[in-house]
Amino acid sequence: MDKREFLKTTGAFVAASMLPRVSANAETGGHRTNWSGNLTYSTDNLQSPATVDELQKLVKSSQKLRALGSRHSFNSIADSRYEQISLAHLNEMTLDEAARTVTVGGGVTYSQLAPWLTGRGYALHNLASLPGVTVIGACSTATHGSGLHNGNLATPVAAIEFVAADGSLVRLSRDKDGDSFLGAVVGLGALGVVTRLTLDVQPAYQVAQSVYQNLNFDELRHNIDGIFGSGYSVSLFTDWQNHRATQVWIKKRLASPGESIQWPQLFYNATLAKEKLHPITGHPAESCTDQQGIPGPWYDRLPHFRIGQTPSSGHELQTEYLVPYEHAFDAILAVEKLRDQVTPHLFVTELRTIAADHLWVSTAHERQSLAIHFTWKPEWPAVRTILPKVEAALAPFEPRPHWGKLFTLPPAQLEARYNRLADFKALVSRYDPQGKFRNEFLNVNLYAS
Repeated sequence: MDKREFLKTTGAFVAASMLPRVSANAETGGHRTNWSGNLTYSTDNLQSPATVDELQKLVKSSQKLRALGSRHSFNSIADSRYEQISLAHLNEMTLDEAARTVTVGGGVTYSQLAPWLTGRGYALHNLASLPGVTVIGACSTATHGSGLHNGNLATPVAAIEFVAADGSLVRLSRDKDGDSFLGAVVGLGALGVVTRLTLDVQPAYQVAQSVYQNLNFDELRHNIDGIFGSGYSVSLFTDWQNHRATQVWIKKRLASPGESIQWPQLFYNATLAKEKLHPITGHPAESCTDQQGIPGPWYDRLPHFRIGQTPSSGHELQTEYLVPYEHAFDAILAVEKLRDQVTPHLFVTELRTIAADHLWVSTAHERQSLAIHFTWKPEWPAVRTILPKVEAALAPFEPRPHWGKLFTLPPAQLEARYNRLADFKALVSRYDPQGKFRNEFLNVNLYAS
């Protein structure tokens, strides 16, 4: 049985999250897939409007559609059987120095925005590990970076503009629209097609990072705050073997460009790496951002991978679950018990923290969180059997899966994790009463129970 046929036979929950289908690519004549190649989109009808006015007309005349960003989602959240809209041509960037904000169009990626901002003396508060994603796609799915005190990438959004189902242009702002704004920012593409976001910016800054090797998990039992609080952004990587993190990436924000940071040889008995490392043991590190305490621009240190480079492994699957930070150590131990089932199919797991926020369907809504991220080998049949076991192990901690990655959590359990979900659905109905923007993923994961 080939991969496509296997997926057709899996359960409804995973079918909604991942099911690949063959479709022609209107741009190249081939099959249009997501970034890692695990998903083939279900329609060859891809529109690329050049202006917001063209987009409004397309939305008004369409029966069903979904917006498509940089194709970095691993599940079918952006899929459509009918029509997709690419916002690649909406790539304007406008800086308002008086308000300390930047407004970006729907097609702008962090790889484009970050150097442009820096050249004008400004920065964002954080970045994801992969900088090639679109700003709007990342914010719409609550994608995040790391840091005990850093909110996800949607938290600096000050205003959002989108085209509703009737073709009208809607603008909501933090200052004027209160709850509606908090419900719309992480919108999962359900309210409409987001055309612009306005983000808070701050003066540009530099970051230096170093990597430590072999941190025993016992150190986390009594020192978890000290470990995750040791830098502006901190990530632990593990293969779940030998009760340890193979690497600890510590990113420190410099108070001034000339600041000198001393990196001790030992960090909770982990040893300072003497060479540049890739998070996946044995992978060449050329694609990674500089380490060994070498200062650099914020956008070339906060991500793990450099702009323009192949990130992570490339051909892979990804899963991520966010649990309350107060249960972080117990959650790590719960997953560790599955190590002999997980490790053979795993490239690496990353552990990082995210500050709580007030965005209704953000995975960090009202709770500081530990994110447990799995980068899997492209072995879906095996991964498909492991995910329910991981979810069961994490069940006591009420895990919230990343909206753009693979999971098998039943809809009833997923919905129970969000106390503003009914309000979110009501907000969706206001702007899309007939379900124009709903697809199989949303129908199963938000509306099936």
